[in-house]
Amino acid sequence: MKVTVLVGGVGGARFLQGVRELLTPERVSPDQSANKLPSSESTVTAIVNVGDDVWMHGLRICPDLDTCMYTLGGGIDTDRGWGHANETWSAKEELAAYGAKPDWFGLGDRDIATHLIRSQMLRAGYPLSAVTEALCNRWQPGVSLLPVSDDRSETHVVITEPDTDEPKAIHFQEWWVRYRADVPTHSFAYVGADQATPAPGVVEAIDEADIVLIAPSNPVVSVGAILAVPGIRGALRTTSAKVIGLSPVIGGKPLRGMADHCLDVIGVETTAEAIGNLYGARSGTGILDGWLIHDTDSAEVPGVEVRAVPLLMTDPAATAQMVRAAFDVAGLTP
Repeated sequence: MKVTVLVGGVGGARFLQGVRELLTPERVSPDQSANKLPSSESTVTAIVNVGDDVWMHGLRICPDLDTCMYTLGGGIDTDRGWGHANETWSAKEELAAYGAKPDWFGLGDRDIATHLIRSQMLRAGYPLSAVTEALCNRWQPGVSLLPVSDDRSETHVVITEPDTDEPKAIHFQEWWVRYRADVPTHSFAYVGADQATPAPGVVEAIDEADIVLIAPSNPVVSVGAILAVPGIRGALRTTSAKVIGLSPVIGGKPLRGMADHCLDVIGVETTAEAIGNLYGARSGTGILDGWLIHDTDSAEVPGVEVRAVPLLMTDPAATAQMVRAAFDVAGLTP
């Protein structure tokens, strides 16, 4: 079974735990190649958002890739849901003592080691996909993590600058981390996306999949940023696999994060029905064959099979049942 999943950060990483729980309970053995699964197992490929990626203090930071890698590799800070476990903050304190800017983004000491290795390899000419595979050699996530693109494709946000009342484009990280999305916001822009190409193996993972899953990640700045890379939407529309999405909201509220803020900006209601219609049906001009919503919600998405099931990712076992339901909608048995 070949399974491909489009994911963002925290929610996407937890969803991948459920996919792995259901399909690949045996972790990769030390003699297997990095970031790969034994040939006898089902293969899971995660196509990961890079829209949050940013250069900061000379380091290339890839929040969604790292969150997936740490979560699946057992190194995540489970209380925060992101960042390295057992983190310390000496470098952050020293940067503050120097007055280094930006001062609103916290870099943990252990996390900096990941960013240092990535930045060194990128400057040496390695593409992000190769760097990610090398980093996963340590963490052995049991899932193949592929950045959607090796090229720059960053999410920026057009806001009204609080101090000047003038429009200003800022990186998504500044919008979310510094302003907590609490600033007049007008639009999102995927800077560089129109010139980006899918990373090696990405289109093939969609084309050759038995099922494609859209994780319950932010539909605007996670899934939307993935879809902004030319070639991804087309691959989803032409693959022979069923494309099954899972709603990231329950009862009009996001499972976590700020999907509601992002949806407000683009004029879409924070409901399972509205997000399903935002993605649309493959029988029309969209990307979905099936849409899973929480069992307390209702939705009608023309041309898409909608099914209500429990969607709370309380633990990997519960998430695995969500994945099983997606397989059932696709007419497959995991």
